[in-house]
Amino acid sequence: MPSTPLIIGHRGASRDAPENTLASFRLAFAQGADGIEADFRLTRDGSIVCLHDSGTSRTAGGDLTVAESTLAELRRLDAGSWKGDQWRGEPIPTLPQVLELLPPGKKLLIELKSGVEILDALAADLARAGISEERIRFLAFDHLLVAALKERLPGYRACWLCDYRWRGGWHPSRAEVLSRLAAIGADGLASRDRAILDASLVGELRARGLEIHVWTVDSAKGAARLRDLGVDSIMTNRPGWLRRALELPREKP
Repeated sequence: MPSTPLIIGHRGASRDAPENTLASFRLAFAQGADGIEADFRLTRDGSIVCLHDSGTSRTAGGDLTVAESTLAELRRLDAGSWKGDQWRGEPIPTLPQVLELLPPGKKLLIELKSGVEILDALAADLARAGISEERIRFLAFDHLLVAALKERLPGYRACWLCDYRWRGGWHPSRAEVLSRLAAIGADGLASRDRAILDASLVGELRARGLEIHVWTVDSAKGAARLRDLGVDSIMTNRPGWLRRALELPREKP
């Protein structure tokens, strides 16, 4: 029998609520998500905030760049009204706020959008929150940042984020993916749902004791394939719907 993957709200319940806001995270948990995935960046004054883009224009209005702005400047913006009037006034959250919101037993997948400069603030925020290391996963496209995470915070698990392009073959190839994971000491792969992610690759990852998390899956057919492959988690914009579509039971804390 295939294992039951965790259902992770991608930027919360972002099909229904404004992505990367506390409202979106609360809704994901209300819908039965086993955890949430969220994007984090470092501000000019050393705070960590939850925002996918480097700038604020798409989801929070204004024309600010996170790395060049203070926390106070960013917190004045409205990160909710673009999704509908009912979300008006939702602020850009901080990492401590997201950690405080996390219900018992639920997981947080922290995608880091800044470079190694974020590590000191990250370590401090996690130490203050006191959440067990097992409930946290770090994700990053920057393989050097994954290696730095393993050196700076060795008790936590860090996974390399990987997308693929077809150019007469998948790039990076299966061999290149496995080689990079080994070189940086990653604890697993956070993979785009592509055809390269098949039983052979999952088997290789398992043989090496590595985790496999997949993004972003909003179809029942795609999720069923991944469930049958035995992945650890599926990130989705619609966690409640996908759980019902797969008829998966809620995980008990």
